[in-house]
Amino acid sequence: MDVPLWLALIVVGWLGVKLAHPPWWLVAVLLLGGYLLAHSFLGPAVGTAVK
Repeated sequence: MDVPLWLALIVVGWLGVKLAHPPWWLVAVLLLGGYLLAHSFLGPAVGTAVK
């Protein structure tokens, strides 16, 4: 099943806000930072570390 990245980010952000009630700015920073990190030169290193 192929899910677009933007859809997955929206769903994860919405669930995180509903379940943990963090401030919106923190959710935005974490999601945007994760997206930018995944598409940087550090992406492959993070991917192998997570697996």
